[in-house]
Amino acid sequence: MAVIVVIVSLATMAAVAPVWQQNPYLGKYLPLIKDAVLGLDLRGGVHVVLEAQDTPEAKVTPDKMKQLMAVIQRRVNQFGVSEPVIQQQGERRLIVELAGNIDPEKAVREIVKTAYLEFKTEDGKTVVTGADLKDAIESKDPASGQVKVDLTFNPQGARKFAEATAANVGRHIAIILDGKVLQNPVVQEAIPNGKAQITGYQSLEEAHNIAVLLRSGALPVKVEIAEKRAIGPALGADSLKKSEHAGVVGVLAILIFMVMYYRLPGLVADFALLIYALIVLAIYVGLHVTMTLPGIAAFLLSLGIAVDANVIIFERLKEELRTGKSLRSAIDAGFKRAFTAIFDSNATTLIAALVLYFLGTGPIRGFAVTLGIGIVASMFTAISVTRWLLHLVAASGLVKNAKAYGA
Repeated sequence: MAVIVVIVSLATMAAVAPVWQQNPYLGKYLPLIKDAVLGLDLRGGVHVVLEAQDTPEAKVTPDKMKQLMAVIQRRVNQFGVSEPVIQQQGERRLIVELAGNIDPEKAVREIVKTAYLEFKTEDGKTVVTGADLKDAIESKDPASGQVKVDLTFNPQGARKFAEATAANVGRHIAIILDGKVLQNPVVQEAIPNGKAQITGYQSLEEAHNIAVLLRSGALPVKVEIAEKRAIGPALGADSLKKSEHAGVVGVLAILIFMVMYYRLPGLVADFALLIYALIVLAIYVGLHVTMTLPGIAAFLLSLGIAVDANVIIFERLKEELRTGKSLRSAIDAGFKRAFTAIFDSNATTLIAALVLYFLGTGPIRGFAVTLGIGIVASMFTAISVTRWLLHLVAASGLVKNAKAYGA
């Protein structure tokens, strides 16, 4: 019981905080304040068209375009932009759309950086490149406050780096990114562990952006900006308002039906469904789930599944009461009989969500994530919260008439 109370309390705080954030006086006293993340169709964002160019070093080919799309996808995702739209147009163009209030100039700068990393000796020989990297992670020294990017080379890169440092003790090895010298340190001793550092950053955010570029890899071909502009939400304000009204009316209709048909258990179910909604919204906020139209559809679908679970439970409860069992015995027996059906239906839907997530892309994966979260939350509220509330009502002794439970 204590666990349920804690979960419900935290979910309530996290879910209502974004609404109260508009009030500065209330906002500063709320520990879990976050903004809901809206997708392109609800909020708009930035639209960028990239065009690949031939150079003497690299010609544009179908394979190069696939590599370019993969690199852009990794960069955008690691920069923390959720639900991006990245698609190829023609033979040489990529369309990139990012949701949110993003500075178009900054977005373009980060997306199209070449990010070609080199380690060069004093005689101009390149000994290691970004292709030899295994990982790049930004960090901050807690003692000195120095911001840096920690580099880890793959086995081949580690061997090259060890040989280069051993052969250049007392000499400079420059660290160069996109032709710009970041550092030119003197090698003090051979470095056999395959690790290096880049320092001199002003902020952790700057180091993070560089680490993302290095992890995602260099662009395989030269890219020029063909178009960049801010875009509005794909769903107009009028349509969005109508959708909100339809959602409110639909939820109210469900709540009223549950009370009229199932009476006291229906009232309990309504309260459990409100708790379910708070838990789901709190998870969305905590995970920064991007809310798009497919995501909202998944939330409503999972809400319907949560209602269905309560319907199965209450029908079994009514059957047990009609056999003459006591209220507490009927509640336990009803839940026991309903559990298998609820578990099977939720498990199959969750499997479908996992398949959509791993095989789908873009909005399909967003739909799968929100649906999966809703399924898990509906199982928790139906099996735990609803049962706990019904036992509280039964223990209170205020309502003993079986007719109040729909029997």
